[in-house]
Formats: sequence, structure tokens, C-alpha cells
Amino acid sequence: MKQTKIMDAESLERAIKRISHQIIEKNHGCDNLCVIGIRRGGVPLAERICNNIFQIEGEKPPLGVLDITLYRDDLSQISKDPVLNATDIPFSIEGKRVVLVDDVLYTGRTVRAAIDALFSLGRPISIQLAIMVDRGHRELPIRGDFVGKNIPTSRGERVFVRLDETDGGIFIARA
Repeated sequence: MKQTKIMDAESLERAIKRISHQIIEKNHGCDNLCVIGIRRGGVPLAERICNNIFQIEGEKPPLGVLDITLYRDDLSQISKDPVLNATDIPFSIEGKRVVLVDDVLYTGRTVRAAIDALFSLGRPISIQLAIMVDRGHRELPIRGDFVGKNIPTSRGERVFVRLDETDGGIFIARA
């Protein structure tokens, strides 16, 4: 599988900082705000966003981790025995403005599952979506409120967001 690098670690970090500023601007600061990363790819991005907000505002919003495994609509197709990872949201989302974070937005099904999972935990005032890459091909009416980069792809391609410092960046793999 051939991989093409679309963004390097430096431009990825600039996009994360831009998203952090946009979140602060849209929410008029970080009062009543929390950031929740969708387990796996969204978690390190959510951590970086929280750290950036702290550097800008001097206050760090609560950070949570959401596992959506049981809320997926394709669960039976993935495995008979799905591996469950822990959801770790040590605060109430009731009445909060939640920024949900993921790495790649594709069909919208992961985000739908995440919203279902969030509503099982409480009723937030709003849910905003921060995405590093929007690659199109939506199957549900879901869009990112904060988007790092729009990358048109074919259905046969895959997008990887790598945050490791040695090979950080965004890659498209073409079959």
C-alpha cells in the first residue's frame, strides 16, 4: 500500500492550535466547556487541544475519553467478542458544552455512535465536533464544527493521522 504524506508534524500542530483558538472563540472562553476524545485517534488530539486551551486561557477544560464500541451500528460485523476499552469521563456532562474530538471524519457513523454514548451519560447543552481530517463520503448528516484539513479521497483510500514525533503527520494510503 503506497502512502502519501499530506501534512507534516509541524503543520499538524498548527492545525491543532488553530482548532483550539476556534473553540475558545466560539465558546467565549472555556467556562462550562469540556473536551472528550473518541477512543483511539481522538484522545491524543483532545489532550493537545486541552493543553493549548490552557496555554491560551490559563484554564484547562475537563478532559474525558469515550469508548464507542457498544454503540457502533456495525458491531456484529466487527467481532463476536468486541474488545471494550474504558470510557473515562470523571465529570458530569449535564449542562456542559461538549467538544467531541476525533481524528478522521468519514461516513459519520463513528460520530453518531459517540453522540449516542454521550447521551447515555447525560444531557449536554451542546455537542460540537472537532475533527483533524474531513475526508468526505458522508452517509449521515454530520459535519465538523472545527476542521483541521479537508482532504478529498476516494472510498478505496485510507487516511492516517499519526502524532508520533518521528513520523507525525497525515498520510493517505492508496491501495
